[in-house]
Amino acid sequence: MPLDPATRFPVTLPDGRTIETTVFLKAVLDHPRIEAGSFSYYSSHAPLDDIASAIAPYLYPHSNEKLTIGNFVQIAASVTFITSSANHPMGGVTAFPFRIFDPATIGDYADLPFKDTVVGNDVWIGSGATIMPGVTIGDGAIIAAASVVTRDVAPYVIVGGNPAEVIRKRFDDQTIADLLALRWWDWPIDVIMAHLTALESSDIAALKAIAAKAQS
Repeated sequence: MPLDPATRFPVTLPDGRTIETTVFLKAVLDHPRIEAGSFSYYSSHAPLDDIASAIAPYLYPHSNEKLTIGNFVQIAASVTFITSSANHPMGGVTAFPFRIFDPATIGDYADLPFKDTVVGNDVWIGSGATIMPGVTIGDGAIIAAASVVTRDVAPYVIVGGNPAEVIRKRFDDQTIADLLALRWWDWPIDVIMAHLTALESSDIAALKAIAAKAQS
């Protein structure tokens, strides 16, 4: 059966049991400030009713910023996106947000810096990682478990630690450029599923041939 991004629980065991702790985000999210691409999933330790609050607890329907997640993103349990609405005023001697406790003044913090958080395609974010406000994570990047990502992450690098630093590139520069040009995550799902061997083996020549054939 072909993959369907509208499937809520996409993992079914050989014995027929459905795993309800892994969900396709596109099928379960209903939040005006979160956009998730096709086949991106979140895995939790237990079934959750409110995935949006679990992954982005400070992103409210009335927030100014957005969280955008690309296609085929893999998000492990306890990953948290700390978005810009969690910010406090830091221009004075105190960061205490006095004005949020008065309906007449809560809007005074509208001039705080609000930046969107963007996750590229085919990104793997390990268990317990924290992504800080306004970060952009490039396509194909891997975020190690328990990392705290405080700045942008380049495509196809592995980062880890607190604050997260580059551990290594996944591929050489030419291969990275080729993969970014191929954009396999935008291929039709039937083409992707028919060529898993090439995708799983890093066979760039084969992937280029598949792309050329698909476009002919």
